[in-house]
Amino acid sequence: MTDRATTEPPAPASLSELSARMSEEAVRLDKELGEVELLISQARTEATRHETRRAAAAEKLTVALAAATARGEVADTTELNAQLVLMTKRAALMETQVDVLEGKQRALTRFRDSIAGYAQALQAVPAGGAEAAGPPTKGRKGSGTNAAAVDPIGSLPPAVSRLLLGAQEDMRREIARAMHDGPAQSLTNIVLQAQIVERLVRTDPARAAAEVGQLVAMVQQTLDATKSFIFEVRPMVLDDLGLVPTLRRAARDRGRRAGVPVEFESMGQDRRMPMDLESGLFRILDEALAGYLDARAERVTFKLDWSADQIDAAMYAMRTAAETAKAAPETAAGKDLPPALAAMMEERRADARSAAEHAQRDSIVALPQSTWREIQGRAATLGLTVDLSPDRSEFRLLAELPPVADQEA
Repeated sequence: MTDRATTEPPAPASLSELSARMSEEAVRLDKELGEVELLISQARTEATRHETRRAAAAEKLTVALAAATARGEVADTTELNAQLVLMTKRAALMETQVDVLEGKQRALTRFRDSIAGYAQALQAVPAGGAEAAGPPTKGRKGSGTNAAAVDPIGSLPPAVSRLLLGAQEDMRREIARAMHDGPAQSLTNIVLQAQIVERLVRTDPARAAAEVGQLVAMVQQTLDATKSFIFEVRPMVLDDLGLVPTLRRAARDRGRRAGVPVEFESMGQDRRMPMDLESGLFRILDEALAGYLDARAERVTFKLDWSADQIDAAMYAMRTAAETAKAAPETAAGKDLPPALAAMMEERRADARSAAEHAQRDSIVALPQSTWREIQGRAATLGLTVDLSPDRSEFRLLAELPPVADQEA
């Protein structure tokens, strides 16, 4: 505890100090981005070189097999198979490395831009208030009634700093855990599989060919999982194309993984929005979709309605109701039935009504309460209006869009 406390920098005592630290952090991020760019360039060069060698090895193997077949002989392709396996493994690993580095580069770029923007905004805050007052001191003399007029921001930086650091560590911890349990573990399995293939190439080339197919499938699966992981952390298509293409892909991918059809429709002319609003809308709608799919929906309808000044989003989840026997209708003749028979028929009608009500309730897919709380918190931060139907099966979101002129400015 003592060592950790001594390594942490002291909390900023003023807005100017906080701004200076954020500017320094932006400079450090610039340097790290330069290093990442260099690594990406090297990884791309290596990936191209290994892919060229892999293609050459595959061509040599094909030529050798064709020549042996023409002579009616069995070709000894042990060495060629080993080269092909090695080149395939190296090319796949380098391609994965490029994808991971590019994802890190984009995330760092956005973080650097945000830090630089916040630092610039803090520099524009006029001096005085928090600057002149500095951090509050217990029993400070001469404050008098002016203490109430002191800008409260001056007392917030230490707490805000701790919150920001804690949030960053939580985010890094989650990303590290996801990378360890996902792509990193898959890459380890690929290396083990490649070693198995490498041994089989020397002892059993026929079996090695089948194992190579399994290795290629594992590589493809890992690439897909890595791309999905990057999309979960921060979908690049959101920055490049906007909200609608990103939501369309999220609906398609989540529906495919859950085996549930998701009907997505966007009506009206969509447009780009400020980054914070666009990201917030995506996170809210994606969380709602994931919540309904986790609640065992059999079909989800997802619609966006764009107008000149607002966007109206609606999501409805449903599940097929079980068929129930219809209750016997009451007739005038039923009044003349013996009491025992009339009671039996009434009991059957009550059972049928109860079964129908149960089936109706079971057909309702309710958004989980935990998901709804997260959505409400995020919406409140962004000033968005969200609503949930009484049975929790229909989710609505209404967002006011800033004028186009404001966005261009």
